[in-house]
Amino acid sequence: MTMANFSTLDRRAAVKSLLRDRKDLLVVTGLGSPTYDVFAAGEHPGNFYLWGAMGGAAMVGLGLALAQPKRPVLVLTGDGEQLMGLGNLLTVAVSKPTNLTIAVLDNGHFGETGMQLSHSGYGAKLEQIAEGAGFKSVHKISDLAGIDAYRPRLQDLTRGPHFVKINIAPGNPPRALPPRDGSYVKNRFRQNLDLPVN
Repeated sequence: MTMANFSTLDRRAAVKSLLRDRKDLLVVTGLGSPTYDVFAAGEHPGNFYLWGAMGGAAMVGLGLALAQPKRPVLVLTGDGEQLMGLGNLLTVAVSKPTNLTIAVLDNGHFGETGMQLSHSGYGAKLEQIAEGAGFKSVHKISDLAGIDAYRPRLQDLTRGPHFVKINIAPGNPPRALPPRDGSYVKNRFRQNLDLPVN
């Protein structure tokens, strides 16, 4: 098998553009590079960084979206992390959280373990898997113009769940490390939601 064609889109530029003018968007990050990308785009109390739980970002986002139906929720993760939790797409689709978007930064590689080809790199199409799971809103983006056109959909509270695959170029930009203290991140996030901190 040969590697599937991927975009030349820079991941950091894509994430920065996606999060521009985010308003009250809540963001859950998959572990590794998506966490670094979101932090590099600008620290925000509405960011919930995951440092572990490989494959669990979509489930954290689902719980948050169901608990906060008046806030738009974005799960931003990578193809490797989402591939570890493909069944989660089924659960999201049947749960029908109308305020949730799952965005997968897909470079066709497992970036955190040495840049081995992922299933996407061998041709698996996550957007078709999401559509088959039952997502009614599925998109594929490969350039900044597509990001700009898609960005307003992140604020949609009524027509989700949404799935968007963002094809990015392979590569590992320098790490941008957000706070790693779980209690601090949790408490700050709860304060952003006007919830008590305990």
